[in-house]
Amino acid sequence: MKIAVGSKNPAKVNAVREVVQSLGWEVQGVDVPSKVSAQPFTDSETRKGAFNRAKACVALGYDLGIGLEGGVEDTEEGLFLCNWGALVTKDEETYFASGAKIVLPEEISTKVRAGSELGDVMAAYTDQKDVRKKEGAVGIFTSGRITRSDMFAHIVNLLIGQFECNHK
Repeated sequence: MKIAVGSKNPAKVNAVREVVQSLGWEVQGVDVPSKVSAQPFTDSETRKGAFNRAKACVALGYDLGIGLEGGVEDTEEGLFLCNWGALVTKDEETYFASGAKIVLPEEISTKVRAGSELGDVMAAYTDQKDVRKKEGAVGIFTSGRITRSDMFAHIVNLLIGQFECNHK
């Protein structure tokens, strides 16, 4: 089984590899567009970005495409991290799953609402380059208890589990 992850971001590719390693599936990270905003601002937009990435992977000839997308969702309680995944098969079967959500501190939320990408805000906030490729905002704001890769691995488990359930 050849799987493509619709990104070369190590947090995303490693999450998929971690989940499917016991299945013996080959995993490749590929650059494909999400076709949504650089900073998705709703659950719906974030889910659509994941789907677009997964679908683009299958269009490249892979057996399965997995799209993982991080975004934010503005609510009465504050700006929450949101994360979505989609798995698309070459037969156009589609599965969706979402991950954990946490509210962002107001000093971060204000900058994101003003138009900055969360990854850029987090890089400035932590004085670290490429936070989005490492622990992510979720890792920073959970004291490393849950990293971005952990969160995406949870979503990938939900996706693969649904796929396996339908292919017994």
